[in-house]
Amino acid sequence: MSNVFDILKERGYIKQTTHEEEIRELLEKEKVTFYIGFDPTADSLHIGHFIAMMFMAHMQKAGHRPIALVGGGTAMVGDPSGRTDIRQMLTKEKIEHNANCIKKQLEKLIDFSDGKAILANNADWLLDLNYIDFLREVGSHFSVNRMLTAECFKQRLEKGLSFLEFNYMLMQGYDFYVLNEKYGCTMQLGGDDQWSNMIAGMELVRRKSSKQAYAMTCTLLTNSEGNKMGKTAKGALWLDPEKTSPYEFYQYWRNVDDSDVEKCLRLLTFIPMDEIKKLGALEGSEINKAKEVLAYEVTKLIHGEEEAIKAQNAAKSLFGGNAEDGSIPSTEFDQSKFQEGIGLLALLTELGLTKSNGEARRLVQQGGVYIENEMINDPSMIITIENFNDNKLMIRKGKKVYHQVKIV
Repeated sequence: MSNVFDILKERGYIKQTTHEEEIRELLEKEKVTFYIGFDPTADSLHIGHFIAMMFMAHMQKAGHRPIALVGGGTAMVGDPSGRTDIRQMLTKEKIEHNANCIKKQLEKLIDFSDGKAILANNADWLLDLNYIDFLREVGSHFSVNRMLTAECFKQRLEKGLSFLEFNYMLMQGYDFYVLNEKYGCTMQLGGDDQWSNMIAGMELVRRKSSKQAYAMTCTLLTNSEGNKMGKTAKGALWLDPEKTSPYEFYQYWRNVDDSDVEKCLRLLTFIPMDEIKKLGALEGSEINKAKEVLAYEVTKLIHGEEEAIKAQNAAKSLFGGNAEDGSIPSTEFDQSKFQEGIGLLALLTELGLTKSNGEARRLVQQGGVYIENEMINDPSMIITIENFNDNKLMIRKGKKVYHQVKIV
């Protein structure tokens, strides 16, 4: 199987295409330049973006040229797709900082050397646009009636859609046109929630340049129940080790539901499909071997082999009753914080193990909190310096979530 389209389809990436047979033939016979957009609304990508990165990497490995488009211009407006409220407005300086951070993360999977891939920022052409010229050259090709039927707009109409956001589809469509003119880009890839915007861009290229363009969406990362994966007690599962430690990242994949293991192996690793099928067929306690492979491989791709090994060793040593310093999530406090003591519920919430004192109380009452492997039943417990051993205190939430508190 040499055609990357078949590889992507077998691994479960492809959700929708505009011209399936044409795209398959094109990817087999030509070297295609394609693009995926990344919204710089945060200074790190999260696991939801990782599928797009893998999508790009598979295409590049097959000889096609990726354009990673950072939305420095469109972020000034905000994408209404998948939103029920207006996005927070960011400054130009914050957007530029976020874009620089995203570039470094993309380079973990995409080779930008010697023109093998292109890094572009739509701020380069959007910020200097003349609005009247833009309306005449781009706006005239869009039907408002048709735009209002797009899913990204329909869900916002009841609560209110700003004219600012209404321009987003035009701007993203114009991105495709510019990339087509500048780099010969003929295909846009992206998450399935971007389908309406991608179609708009493809049609703009056809109307303005009389050229054929294509769009192909990737499945979103969801669990067996259809819910988005990548949410933790602290929020999103970030690719930045300062936001989500390599150990926490490893543990997330080590603890996925049995029914999601094979899907994650297909989408988030480069392991050959025949090996994935063997791992996915494991049952009972044996499925844990597949989870360990998944956790190790995904962590290695994002954080490197050294961090993946450290996280793997830390997980094994913890389950064996021996904590390995430096590899599990930890928080340092000045010892004065514990001179008079701090309530256990407040500490759990401050550490991010629970979202509120109320949740912490319920967790303790249900037997879900351990200190140094001893179950705690008293929600009113006060943690003092006396509870620490060599200035360290290990707290466990449930069976698998560890956090070490250190005092200095």
